[in-house]
Amino acid sequence: QVQLVESGGGSVQVGGSLSLSCTASGLTFSTYVMGWFRQAPGMEREFVATISRGGGTKLHADSVRGRFTISRDNAKNMVYLQMNNLKPEDEGVYYCAAAALSASSLGPYRHEYDYWGQGTQVTVSS
Repeated sequence: QVQLVESGGGSVQVGGSLSLSCTASGLTFSTYVMGWFRQAPGMEREFVATISRGGGTKLHADSVRGRFTISRDNAKNMVYLQMNNLKPEDEGVYYCAAAALSASSLGPYRHEYDYWGQGTQVTVSS
């Protein structure tokens, strides 16, 4: 049974930082492209960042590029999202996801993902 469990969400002031983690189990982690998505109330779930199976290639959404960084540790079955200089528009539920894509692929699209975590709330206050 595949499980993705996010942690690290919380409340932060504008300009602050948060570090999200996602622990995966029940799958061969290193064979999955990993991604982070977020969903604000009343909005579609949107792409935030994705990282290749080996961690050598990353893609960040334009809205977070330069502020957020995705990384992974295949030895620990974990993927991370470091979020700096948070803005009110970054608020939402953040989801970790796993996609069975090829080694050279990235996964910027929701439909590419096979497994999702339950999400962790990020609140940004001014």
